[in-house]
Amino acid sequence: MADIWIEPEEGTLHGSFSADRKPVVEVGPDDLVHVRTLDVSWGLEPPSTVDRSRNKFEPREDGPALCGPIAVRGAEPGMTLEVCIEKVVPAFWGWTYAGSDMSPLNRVSGVSGTPLRLVKWRLDGETGRAVSDLGISVPLRPFLGTIGVAPSSPEVRSGWHPYMGGGNLDCRELVAGSSLYLPIFAPGALVSVGDGHARQGDGEVGGMAIECPMDEVQLRFGLLEEPHLDGPWAQTPAGLITFGFAALLDDAFAMALNRMLDRLVERYGLTRPDALALASAAVEMRITQVVNGTKGVHALLPHDVVEPIAP
Repeated sequence: MADIWIEPEEGTLHGSFSADRKPVVEVGPDDLVHVRTLDVSWGLEPPSTVDRSRNKFEPREDGPALCGPIAVRGAEPGMTLEVCIEKVVPAFWGWTYAGSDMSPLNRVSGVSGTPLRLVKWRLDGETGRAVSDLGISVPLRPFLGTIGVAPSSPEVRSGWHPYMGGGNLDCRELVAGSSLYLPIFAPGALVSVGDGHARQGDGEVGGMAIECPMDEVQLRFGLLEEPHLDGPWAQTPAGLITFGFAALLDDAFAMALNRMLDRLVERYGLTRPDALALASAAVEMRITQVVNGTKGVHALLPHDVVEPIAP
């Protein structure tokens, strides 16, 4: 077993997923990978003004600041990658911008055309709280907004959007103790991670969470020889999660629900109509994020809600 550190620097930082990108390290199933990340906007310091000017990493490319890619030894297309998230430690500062532009979210929220607002956050790992310059405190609940694998070559996937191989999921449930399962499209899987959030609500309704660097994210990787997945799913402290991504929320909803029904049929030996009846009683449908052109919905089956009774 090896402890491997990946720092955010030239050669490890990028903004997209590509099978043609050379991995920075190859790891095995017993290796513990420690990753330190920049914030989503490649910042080297917290923002101090609403004009968004600050010291940022150079050179940078379009997309969120991602670290990697990490090659997983033995990973081949058609297999499933298990990403075990063991620890997530945010840095001491974070930020949230809101308002100003004419985005759909701002229009429905009634803040289009208002002055851009910067909320600064102090992140206190000892107390487990984030304290804003508004004089408001919320509990820390850190997670990575973006975890994904490379698509098949020569396709390149922007780090701004979710897709079948993960990417910008922005799912608040992917906290420490979670395992994310991704279909593998390229040899080595080529995993990249970033987009740290100290806390986020379902939907990420203002367009941003508490964006922050991560001082340390601990990851382990495993390989499963199960049938090729049609998209990500996860086991989290909250329960089993399936995802849906589409331009329209209705389509993302249907995708997440149908993937959950597949799991219920497989897990409990139900017919599909019976699985739908069970889902109506036990599954929680949640809006993951609505901040980019690909909307996200996740279906959550909480732990210990369904209890099979022996005949």
